[in-house]
Amino acid sequence: MGANAEYVFVGCYTDDKGGEGDGITLLRRDPATGELTRLGLAARTPSPSFLAQHPTLPVLYAVNELDEGTISAFSVAPDCALIPLAVRPTGGADPCHLAVTADGRHLVVANYSSGSVAVHPLDAEGAPGERSDLLTLAGSGPDRERQAGPHAHMVVPDRNGPELLICDLGSDRVWRSRLDPVSGRLALPEPAVEAEPGTGPRHLIRSADGALVLAGELSGTLSWYRAAGGPVYEARGKISASEAAGAVHPSEVTMGRDGRFVYLANRGPDTVSTFAWDGETATAVAETSTGGVWPRHMVLIGDHLYVANQRSHNVTVFRIDPDSGIPAPAGEPTAEPSPTCLLRWNPSMIRP
Repeated sequence: MGANAEYVFVGCYTDDKGGEGDGITLLRRDPATGELTRLGLAARTPSPSFLAQHPTLPVLYAVNELDEGTISAFSVAPDCALIPLAVRPTGGADPCHLAVTADGRHLVVANYSSGSVAVHPLDAEGAPGERSDLLTLAGSGPDRERQAGPHAHMVVPDRNGPELLICDLGSDRVWRSRLDPVSGRLALPEPAVEAEPGTGPRHLIRSADGALVLAGELSGTLSWYRAAGGPVYEARGKISASEAAGAVHPSEVTMGRDGRFVYLANRGPDTVSTFAWDGETATAVAETSTGGVWPRHMVLIGDHLYVANQRSHNVTVFRIDPDSGIPAPAGEPTAEPSPTCLLRWNPSMIRP
């Protein structure tokens, strides 16, 4: 495999969670056309529903979204073969997201069903050790079925320090905590965002100038917040995720490279909504069919947007118009069983 080749790892649901996948698969990406070519199964592992990459080492991490959750780590060979490093229990149920801290020393994991965040120290090779902490959140929301208790859905480490943000779908909050880089322990969480009741914070992104843009899974909204001198971010606006009738459950939110457009994947109508972003307000521009069913995750790579459609078992490709920001279908979908996460992998990006 050439140094300039690009690859995408795909996470999925296996039969443990009613899915049809077998584990982590590998796709090759053509940077010119955006076309994906399926290369096959890279690692057999149960329900690797979210994937992450070490910032400086050729190591890939996957949650195993099980009743007794685990995380799996793999060393990535130059040919993108996955070599098992370790499997560790997260101490919680249904881990659904994970990330590596900016210093590369810890892996943080969101346990959805048990509403907790696990911390695993990483050694010099990137292999995770046993948990150094397990922080259990508290709170609930008005949706008695989905918000009876806390549900950690995403953990976002700060790029420049020890703080991290935790999206809690159950309590309608984004929590802020601080990770001690020596002990691997998390400080007691404080609210960073207190969303409107029933929002169901799922995923967020930070704009270049520090705004938090939030996908509300239960309210079907995109909302945004800014720091206002105190510990809690101030609500600055919200907009409907979709113009479609019926239930809308946003999944992933991302932003274009130049920061001018925000993209939101919508399960239910099975669309991607494009919003113009001027730093203060999101304005609806277009809503595009994903060409599949139940878009669970999406990723922007270069001029292309890739969408993992969980229930139609495919990954669809779109080219982003550089002026309007609107995605247009490009090529044929790639068949993938129960895809839930897409991770770009470029071997040349790993520091020697």
